[in-house]
Amino acid sequence: MEFTHYLFCYFTGNLPQEERIHFAVSEDGYHFSALHGGQPVILQTMGKKCCRDPFVFRDQNNQFHIIATDMRSQDGWCNNNSMVIWDSPDLIHWQNERILDFSQFEETKTADRVWAPQVLFDKNRQEYMIYWTHHNADAALDTITWYAYTKDFCTLTTTPKVLFSPKSGLCAIDADILEHDGKYYLYQADGEKEAICYCVADKPDGPYFEPDSNKISVADTALEGNCIYRILGTDRFVMIADQFQKGGYFMQETTDLIHFTKVSEDSFALNHLSPRHGSVLHITEQEYNALKNAAF
Repeated sequence: MEFTHYLFCYFTGNLPQEERIHFAVSEDGYHFSALHGGQPVILQTMGKKCCRDPFVFRDQNNQFHIIATDMRSQDGWCNNNSMVIWDSPDLIHWQNERILDFSQFEETKTADRVWAPQVLFDKNRQEYMIYWTHHNADAALDTITWYAYTKDFCTLTTTPKVLFSPKSGLCAIDADILEHDGKYYLYQADGEKEAICYCVADKPDGPYFEPDSNKISVADTALEGNCIYRILGTDRFVMIADQFQKGGYFMQETTDLIHFTKVSEDSFALNHLSPRHGSVLHITEQEYNALKNAAF
């Protein structure tokens, strides 16, 4: 399968009508155009009926899924215990909406922050690892990254566990994991350094090694909601992130996954979308054309 284009999946703000799934596409990975006239492509009907931090991915059977934070931010920042999930055969028709409620598990029965879920396929286990930002209301641990395994995105095959906690003991949110040359690079917003930092492991479920000097963001402002992806046909990787205090998106790129340089604002087009924490998926030319022509 030859990937030629990019799909960006995002939400747009903190009002209920902005906590919706939006799509944009790109030919080069730098300049994105909104689909469906900039309107949501999915209207949530279950859970909070509002979602944030959507992650779109392709499974091993070439089916698509979106997993997102089931949350209505106007209810407060410590008010959710669930994820919302959809399936699609073609990125256009979304179905089987369902809620994955973490209050049903003993380890997370007091969950009050279940944020920014993402998924990767563990080739050794032949299962999918869901990882997310988590906090339990009655726990000493800060808001950090947890994980669990699944085969069907409906039930878990393992209990929820901590994936990574920074040496500082402070929060670390919005983890995004990239596999490259047999290593797993975990990037997240670090609460101590107020920047995107990285750690690395030999397996998806760790253990993750945290270098002392692990800040990789080159922005002059705090970032969160980071997403890294390869520019097709090159050895470059682009990281985009949400400038949640300043507003707008920041873009930086790398070839070694550790040392990044800023991409000038006139060299990419994202901010016209008013995006918040999103994800990018490589797609084929056929999928790109179908999305461009879709009515949703």
